[in-house]
Amino acid sequence: MYKFFAVALVLALAATGAQAQDARYSNQNPGQDDNAHYGWADVLRVDPVYGVTRTEVPRQECRDQTVVQQRPGNTTAGSILGAVVGGVLGSTVGHGNGRTLSTAVGAVAGGAVGGQVAANRGGSQVEQTVTNCRQVSAVSEQRQIVGYDVEYRYRGEVWEARLSYDPGERLRVRVSVSPAD
Repeated sequence: MYKFFAVALVLALAATGAQAQDARYSNQNPGQDDNAHYGWADVLRVDPVYGVTRTEVPRQECRDQTVVQQRPGNTTAGSILGAVVGGVLGSTVGHGNGRTLSTAVGAVAGGAVGGQVAANRGGSQVEQTVTNCRQVSAVSEQRQIVGYDVEYRYRGEVWEARLSYDPGERLRVRVSVSPAD
């Protein structure tokens, strides 16, 4: 006799717990549909649905480049030497004040020519490594879960839905009843 009461008590508590669980969801959207109630369905299968997302990722791309620079020669020494040679050659031309003038013109012209010759001939080359960087963008593609195809059974019938989450073993369903025309 005590066994009968114990079994009845356990069944009563289990039924009360199930009703309480459904009751907390029963009127979640008041006034929306009075002919609706909530229940639980068994999930049969869950398949993730994948999509590809593209993301632009900026990065720096750097390259080393060898640069050759030409350094000019010593034009001062060339100008002085040209002026001396031009002055000596100019002094051989003319007499008196003409000789002084030709010496001065020879020195100026020789200095200009000597400076130009030194600039064109002399000088050195210097090699230098320079790093050049630039901003480039790379597109990164990633496969992500965008939803779940869920197959579930409610009161003996099998249904399918695409959800944004994995429901687990049980799925809460909203059941709406309306007259058929």
